[in-house]
Amino acid sequence: MAGIDKKNLAAEVREFLSTRRARITPQQAGLPVYRGNRRVPGLRREEVALLAGMSVDYYVRLERGNLSGASDSVLDALAHALQLNEAERTHLYDLARASTPTGRRPTVTASRVRPTILRLLDSMTDVPAYVRNARFDILAANALGRALYAPVFDSPLFAQRGPVNTARFLFLDPAGQNFWADWDKGADDSVAFLRSETGRAPHDKALTDLVGELTTKSEEFARRWARHDVKFHRSGVKRLHHPLVGDLALPYEAMDLSADPGLRLNFYTPEPDSPEQQALSLLASWASTGTVVPSPNG
Repeated sequence: MAGIDKKNLAAEVREFLSTRRARITPQQAGLPVYRGNRRVPGLRREEVALLAGMSVDYYVRLERGNLSGASDSVLDALAHALQLNEAERTHLYDLARASTPTGRRPTVTASRVRPTILRLLDSMTDVPAYVRNARFDILAANALGRALYAPVFDSPLFAQRGPVNTARFLFLDPAGQNFWADWDKGADDSVAFLRSETGRAPHDKALTDLVGELTTKSEEFARRWARHDVKFHRSGVKRLHHPLVGDLALPYEAMDLSADPGLRLNFYTPEPDSPEQQALSLLASWASTGTVVPSPNG
């Protein structure tokens, strides 16, 4: 599957705008509601045009997938009318840039982790950490990061092919259901992040190949992909079930590496003296010696 072409990009725009329109009721938009049956679940096209201060014909053109030449003021008005959040607004702008003939050049993602970053990872002995790209390929990890993600690294999916990829593991390895304690949230977040990335890097062939593979092989992925949800992946709490130390609720941060486009450093920082911190200490022992004391909650 190649990068997004003009036809597929128009479909992407059309589905994104129509799904955002469908989720907003007239009441939520502050519009009067008249008696009678409505044929659409959310706003009508003319109602979006009214809210955005543009003609109906122009909005119809936009929703048909033609964002080429749309000004920032038009995009802002559209984002306001559709009540887009920050991630959705960014996605709209990304789609508009990709639709413009003189738009951005194809995004080049770094494919290797620089030695200075590898040394940084190795110095982070008390927290699990790894570097991944926007396709969820894990390109490097410290010892504790490999120990925490041992079910992923040990997956048969990656015995004959690399690199280790958490999205593939999540949707294509049955063990993913056990490793992610809140699998539905992990699945929703992963798909929404990949959708955001297709807007940012529409010509990334490896990304569109990954989406094509997951859409074909996983009904759960395909169903979520059709929602056109987008999301940033910056910080939060990840709930995992590790086969050695049991259930973990780990706060995480994801930081972009500005010198390495498309790469980000992910690390977990549990509260001091928390059960999670104790569990990570056990994992660190296992990573260094190959043995671990059984976890109280395992």
